[in-house]
Amino acid sequence: MRNKNKMENGSVSPWRWIPTLYIAEGLPYFAVNTLTVLMYVNMNISLKEMAFFTGWLYLPWVIKPFWSPFIDLFKTKRIWTISMEGIICLSMAAIGFFLPFSFFFSATLVFFWIMAFASATHDIAADGYYMLELSDHDQAAFVGVRSTFYRIASVIGQGGLVMLAGYLEETMGDIAAAWRAVFLVLSLFFLCITLYHSRFMPKAKDDKPVPGVTAKTILKDFAMTFVTFFRKSGITAAICFMLLYRLPEALCVKLVQPFLVSPLSEGGLGLTTREVGFVNGTIGVIALLAGGILGGLAIANGGLKKWLWPMALSLTLPCGVYCYLAMVQPLDFSLICCAIGFEQFGYGFGFTAFMLYLIYFSRGKNKTSHYAFCTAFMALGMMLPGMAAGWLHETLSGINIFGGSAPQGYINFFWAVMICCLATFAVCLKLKIDPGFGKK
Repeated sequence: MRNKNKMENGSVSPWRWIPTLYIAEGLPYFAVNTLTVLMYVNMNISLKEMAFFTGWLYLPWVIKPFWSPFIDLFKTKRIWTISMEGIICLSMAAIGFFLPFSFFFSATLVFFWIMAFASATHDIAADGYYMLELSDHDQAAFVGVRSTFYRIASVIGQGGLVMLAGYLEETMGDIAAAWRAVFLVLSLFFLCITLYHSRFMPKAKDDKPVPGVTAKTILKDFAMTFVTFFRKSGITAAICFMLLYRLPEALCVKLVQPFLVSPLSEGGLGLTTREVGFVNGTIGVIALLAGGILGGLAIANGGLKKWLWPMALSLTLPCGVYCYLAMVQPLDFSLICCAIGFEQFGYGFGFTAFMLYLIYFSRGKNKTSHYAFCTAFMALGMMLPGMAAGWLHETLSGINIFGGSAPQGYINFFWAVMICCLATFAVCLKLKIDPGFGKK
């Protein structure tokens, strides 16, 4: 039997670097977009400030298509990948260093910004390296492996690290020290990853600056791609879909974790940080994956057009569980887990239609570049509503729609999210999709 650490030609097996590469791709993303929310809330940053400033951290993924072509000009994808891992390592160490200080919010935001740009650049370089190092056959063979380890990063980032922070908060009695320890552990991990990849990521034969490519030619090609993208048939309906299909989720994502940990007296559920890590990192991720797998099977058997509306309903209506949780404030942890699992399953099922539509709309001569534009609009659709979520919660907090003396902020906010589901339905009305697209 062939040693899986060595290929037949004697080169380093992809098993030696693909798992670590895609864990390294996922962890910074979840640190920037998930850990920040809970950490800042636990450290008494207001919801309005937290949502607005952490919402800006999506920007590097929004504008990623604008600078990704320039990576071809300098050095190699391997050097870019390893360099970005080193910058991520230093950023995490700096965040841990500044957390105990009184000015931690502004200082750590600076380094989260640096980490976000490094992470987005790492995405570009790592995916490019994957395609250069592997043959077409091996790319297909390992696509499931890279996806699996990215999901493992999701479990670690949204579950394991949050549970560790919760455990340290309880044992140390110091929230800043607990999160400082978490980011120093992450920094040490990325130091190991950087050194490991320096040793075990092979130097691909074709991984070198593209000959004849200059900044001028890149700008010219980019301008042409930009023009052809916005000349595509149905572009207005497509952009509205990319921006608004996930509007309910984009609003929820910044306030769900604060809602879970806020005391009952403030309208929350009063969970501990450890409980939030468990429900999001285990129950939530399993339900999300199950929904995504079932969604893929459904479209393969019926096509995207047939399943678009069921998936739009699946994405939006389960948000109603948060209306229920906010109004009832149940104390039964198993009930809360079931409710969030149900919502995540619905999201996973409904999100399948969104991602497949991006592929559908990107078809054509410049499909890779056009798909990058689609993902940029996807990130923008998450960024802008997320920035406004805290303001919306604060604005609605003073309105007593449902009566009673309990705090109304979360109740009103989640009902506002349900109203925003109408935007999801509206953008689905204008889409034109070939009936056979997506079928086997």
